Amino acid sequence: MASAHKHIAENISRLSNILELEKCETYLLFRWETDLGAGIRTLLYFLGLAYCFIGLSAITARFFRSMENVVKQTRKVVKIDPSTGNEIVRYEKVWNYTIADIALLAFGTSFPQISLATIDAIRNIGELYAGGLGPGTLVGSAAFDLFPIHAVCVVVPKAGELKKISDIGVWLVELFWSFWAYVWLYIILEVWTPNVVTLWEALLTVLQFGLLLTHAYAQDKRWPYLALPLTERPEDWVPAEATPCEYNSNAYNDLSEINQVGEDEIRGVVDIFSIHSRNETGLVYEKVSVNDGSAECSNKDTQDNISLKDSHFLQLWKQQFEDALMLERKESRKLNNVYLRVASMSWQLLLAPWRFLFAFVPPYHIAHGWIAFICSLLFISGIAYIVTQLTDLISCVTGINAYVIAFTALAGGTSWPDLVASKIAAERQTTADSAIANITCSNSVNIYVGIGIPWLIDTAYNFIAYREPLRIKNAEGLSFSLLVFFATSVGCIAVLVYRRMTLGAELGGPRLWAWLTSVYFMFLWIIFVVLSSLKVSGII
Repeated sequence: MASAHKHIAENISRLSNILELEKCETYLLFRWETDLGAGIRTLLYFLGLAYCFIGLSAITARFFRSMENVVKQTRKVVKIDPSTGNEIVRYEKVWNYTIADIALLAFGTSFPQISLATIDAIRNIGELYAGGLGPGTLVGSAAFDLFPIHAVCVVVPKAGELKKISDIGVWLVELFWSFWAYVWLYIILEVWTPNVVTLWEALLTVLQFGLLLTHAYAQDKRWPYLALPLTERPEDWVPAEATPCEYNSNAYNDLSEINQVGEDEIRGVVDIFSIHSRNETGLVYEKVSVNDGSAECSNKDTQDNISLKDSHFLQLWKQQFEDALMLERKESRKLNNVYLRVASMSWQLLLAPWRFLFAFVPPYHIAHGWIAFICSLLFISGIAYIVTQLTDLISCVTGINAYVIAFTALAGGTSWPDLVASKIAAERQTTADSAIANITCSNSVNIYVGIGIPWLIDTAYNFIAYREPLRIKNAEGLSFSLLVFFATSVGCIAVLVYRRMTLGAELGGPRLWAWLTSVYFMFLWIIFVVLSSLKVSGII
């Protein structure tokens, strides 16, 4: 009884320490920030954090556009038909759909968390203890991906509409590696080398991302001994082949986007899942005579198309800046309500600084989108650095444990691209493959890349400089969060499996059941956040 009273007294003492803090002398830009009251500083820093998240959403729209162009890249393959002597010209996609989902889509949507964790690791380089901001954000992001995003996706389809996972084999592979990632993290923190991370553990963590890619590709190609013996993917999921003329028109359709630069960003919707669209060109075949003058017709049209786009490069870039400074959009002009138009213009004014800054990203039409892709990642990294600074200040001013901020505000803000991506997939695709695959893949990427690379940087430096491993602050709290996440995620997956067995699909269905499932998923997320926050704060 005495020990129980003592434990309660200690908890009350911790809470009182949070309420009675010493003045935080750290500031963001100006020294006079320290003269402001703690409440005003906290409010300003939280507003700055929210504005950074708005910037992340804005640059993510441009990032998705560039990624879409990267995935659309095709290569020309010419073969000779031995029976007829005619050339067979094939235009096939460079990227495999499954690999694109993991390496580009999941990595891209998780890049805010990855860059934040990497910046946190670089800031702590040379320290014997790892920063807690990165791991806390990534574990919290995994919970946000699994619970709130599933909660949104399950109610997106129209009433009665069902959307199921078609390629169940690939999803099971991705799900296995997603669960194993968090089991592996727990083994590192509590079993092999408690409270420390060695260089070899960090290296093995990163290498497992390659194993995930290999296993998923093997399942997609149905390799013997490596693939699960499941039925083949249904035909209506595989992108249909197109005729040569359709390829030609698709090439010129890209040019029609010149006059539409920024429109999708205005609506906040980007079709990043066209790699799985039924109307998307997969493989294009042309069968012509070797001596036929039209043998290179399609290729010539494509080259003309590229030249035309190159000639409009500066015009495209100029249009980006004009769109960034435009406060009244087409949609707002159609509004009859004056207050709604003013609200729309106010929102555009709020976004204008971000839009102008991101207009410096080159148009995504050039170099298959790679230049815009890389530039977008650099901007995301810059915003992530500001987010880490603001988070440190909020923790300093309020006394709130950095892990708690990471589990809640940072996890939700940096996972916004994941939410947008999965919601778009649930709306536009006939199946639930990409919507759910993006969630499971993002969770795997969070551990293998998002935690693996920062730990590899710090452990390598500590090994070379001090011959010491990397120690983890509050490893007990992080391990507890992993256990809570694992338990709640089992409850989430069990419901998805039950819906598959009863309704025949993971997403959609009768509105009542869809909303009940959504509420259940949100309840699991609240359980994770509350228990994890209480543990890392030392209250339980």
